Amino acid sequence: MRKPFQKKILWWMMGALIGGFVGLGYRLVDLQLLQHVELGEIAQSNTRHAYYLVAPRGDIRDCNGNLLATSKLVKTVCADPTLVSNEHVGNRQAEVAQVLSPILQMSEAELARLLQTRMLTNKAGKMVPDQYVVLKRKVSQEDWQRLTNAMCKINLGMDDKSRPVKDRYEYQSLRARAIYSEDDQLRVYPNKSRAAHVLGYVGTAIDLQSSNLLVSAEAAKGGSIATPEARKNDGDLNMRRPVGVEGKDGVEKTLEDALKGVPGWRATELDMRRREMVAFRDQDVPARPGLTATLTLDLGLQEILETELAVAAQKHSPVSISGMIIRPSTGEILAMATLPNFDPNNPGAFDPNVRRNRVITDLAEPGSTYKIVVVTGALNEKKVTLGDLFDCEQGHFIYAGRLLRDHVRYGVLSVEQIITKSSNIGAAKIGIKMGPDLLYQYERAFGFGERTGIDLPGERIGLVYAPEHWTKLSISRIPMGQEVAVTPLQMVMAMSAIANGGKLMRPWIVKRLEDESGKLVQQYEPQMVRQVCLEATARQMVTALKTVAATNGTAPQAQLDNYIVAGKTGTAQKSGGKLGYLPGKYFSSFIGFFPADRPELCISVVMDEPRNGYYGGQAAAPCFHNIGERAAKYLSIRPDSLPVDVMAMPLRTNRLTTVRAR
Repeated sequence: MRKPFQKKILWWMMGALIGGFVGLGYRLVDLQLLQHVELGEIAQSNTRHAYYLVAPRGDIRDCNGNLLATSKLVKTVCADPTLVSNEHVGNRQAEVAQVLSPILQMSEAELARLLQTRMLTNKAGKMVPDQYVVLKRKVSQEDWQRLTNAMCKINLGMDDKSRPVKDRYEYQSLRARAIYSEDDQLRVYPNKSRAAHVLGYVGTAIDLQSSNLLVSAEAAKGGSIATPEARKNDGDLNMRRPVGVEGKDGVEKTLEDALKGVPGWRATELDMRRREMVAFRDQDVPARPGLTATLTLDLGLQEILETELAVAAQKHSPVSISGMIIRPSTGEILAMATLPNFDPNNPGAFDPNVRRNRVITDLAEPGSTYKIVVVTGALNEKKVTLGDLFDCEQGHFIYAGRLLRDHVRYGVLSVEQIITKSSNIGAAKIGIKMGPDLLYQYERAFGFGERTGIDLPGERIGLVYAPEHWTKLSISRIPMGQEVAVTPLQMVMAMSAIANGGKLMRPWIVKRLEDESGKLVQQYEPQMVRQVCLEATARQMVTALKTVAATNGTAPQAQLDNYIVAGKTGTAQKSGGKLGYLPGKYFSSFIGFFPADRPELCISVVMDEPRNGYYGGQAAAPCFHNIGERAAKYLSIRPDSLPVDVMAMPLRTNRLTTVRAR
């Protein structure tokens, strides 16, 4: 009787054993084959780590090697919310936020909100928890070290060894892996606002080309969408592309491709504390740093220019004031500034209008500085000579039914005196003698109505109309700088052309590019745009422009102690469009160069709505004088004339190295 029962038991045991092996086999097949890809990704994500190596952005230096912009390594602090809140450790957002708040200088409430678990839809259409949240960018290395030390010491009352192993493991994961970092870089401008409008600034770079955006569950309900920069991957490496920075304005934007470098990448294994196990690193492509850009700017001259513009701004309280120092023979920009200024270390704290480089973006009627166009053209075409006389009608001239006035009642003036006294009527009569076609030809020859081609973004073309669009009045108004709109840069380049023997140069600000080892990659050279007038004509214009800064000219305050200055004042009433010219609102300017017969520097000062005197000779000329005196001393420019005892002394070598245009 026992045998059949024992056999039954045996068969049941064999069935159970076989069933167990079948179940185990199925489970192995399920894990090894059916779920191989999914589980493999999970296993790899726990141990394998592939990431980009940040490419240091290239430095920007002045012509003497002084550092203008550089980058330093910082951290982007990230979190894995699934390790902060789960069934094993509970909801620990508040405790973690309390630890992070004083270090990251963020509110505990904001941090706790960021640490909340969110569900996302992945590429396969499955709902998965979000394991990547950016808490703060641009965190210093020192603060990151403080943060990691604080997280290692966080006490949530879970160190008790009586707790389940899984709970203690998850607690260790929270301490070691819940808060982690990615490499980033911070753009630093050591001279703060100095040359800010030339250098520009950087901002967050968003790479939309290779992004794979994961839509959050909240978005499906009308909520927000997960940030694109947190959802980048790149091919088989499944790496998040670093957000990085990119140039938003100035040289930073113009030279973006040269400065940004090329990121590298690394594929390796991490331990449970997210520390790399170097022995298991199998891919390591180093980042290539960006190129170093050397500019034509001279930091010493830039400091002189900005300081003196600030002094003039304090005295005259203009809406804005701009200035430039240029080497006429080559077109090199040695200094460029506009006030009010901003700090590129924190550009977001300033109004966009303050960040605008008015030297290349603002258009205005130039006023009397534009008279150099009509007089140069008339001299070059032999329509007049410097000695030819014009009746200036005692300050009242009717043309095309409209009255044209001079600021002083002049009688008969020579062409040279028309420049000296800045007679509107005299300039108008020279323009009438030239005719519309010839006048327009010289406007375009001087570069008005086209961009100068400077290596800065945002330059405007200006407004210069062809004769077919002129009114009967235009031929009398354009010679005195009305009915046209130019940038301060266009105007100073036109004056520089006269100083340079009639050669119009392309303004340039980037001198060379070098790699991290100092090897020259690109060298930039002066470029001549065109010959505007004969060299003999330019010399005649210099003769006339010298009288402007003389005692009987419109800008005696522009005189320098040991140098002869050639230049021109400008006082243009601001146009209000259909409202006509606005009473009491002026653009005041002075543009000059020295030494007049062998020019080293051309300096421009432009004020928008100055007070306490608005004529160019009153407001802008004294500022030119102060800039010129300091710049000449800084560069040791050889004087035109000195006292006998000083002339006998040896002069220092001129710091301006002459570079001739090719």
